[in-house]
Amino acid sequence: MNWILLIIAGFFEVGFATCLGKAKETSGMTSTLWMIGFFIALSISMTLLYKASQTLPIGTAYAVWTGIGAVGTVLVGIFIFKEPATFWRLFFLFTLISSLIGLKFVSAH
Repeated sequence: MNWILLIIAGFFEVGFATCLGKAKETSGMTSTLWMIGFFIALSISMTLLYKASQTLPIGTAYAVWTGIGAVGTVLVGIFIFKEPATFWRLFFLFTLISSLIGLKFVSAH
């Protein structure tokens, strides 16, 4: 169950990073609404990370959480913010995903 919470926490990390990017692109009330979304997603993400780390090793939990956030944010950058999808960027994204899967398999829980 805590692995599921950790994955959901990682998705909310992607959410808060996305909100931050959208807040940067907008102004006025729209930017304020994106910042409110940022703080909500940040709070949920941190709470779920905390709950997951109660039974998972903190090093593994934190690495997986940041990894999911990094992979998801890069994908959001490519698909929503039109950032480049170069060979090397995708190659290292794949190695990051492989590392996260490896951490899951060697984790004690």
